[in-house]
Amino acid sequence: MIRAATSEDMAAVTAIYAHFVETTTATLDLIAPGEATMLRRRQVALDHDLPYLVAELEGYIVGYSYAAPFRPREGYRFTVEDSIYVRADCRGHGVGKKLLSELLSKCQERKCHSMIAYVCGANPPSVALHASVGFLPIGTLPEVGKKFGKWVSISIMQRLL
Repeated sequence: MIRAATSEDMAAVTAIYAHFVETTTATLDLIAPGEATMLRRRQVALDHDLPYLVAELEGYIVGYSYAAPFRPREGYRFTVEDSIYVRADCRGHGVGKKLLSELLSKCQERKCHSMIAYVCGANPPSVALHASVGFLPIGTLPEVGKKFGKWVSISIMQRLL
């Protein structure tokens, strides 16, 4: 089930994100943020009337996605950036696609015009997921971050809504 995240879900969301921070280059956070930080990130989305969703399976949060403002200047207000993370033991079962599809739908309802995906590091599953729902590759920012002692590039994808 895909639904709006509540503050009670944020402990599980924090744990899911921590795994990615500590073990992958899917994010360039170097230290896993605590629950208070994750609650603030959720509030930013809500303050901009943007969706923050969770995937729930048998009472457990197995993934989350949200849209955030692309840039702070007013002229960018119709473009959003997505974030999506699925618990390691639940990847490859369609959870990510359901989360991203619902996120796209909610953003379309809010009259967003464009969604940007920044895919950090070598992450073929994320590129494939975004491509499966109509995102197109726009370009690459080579070696813009550093994690685990290696330079990390970012692939940019976009979908017009």
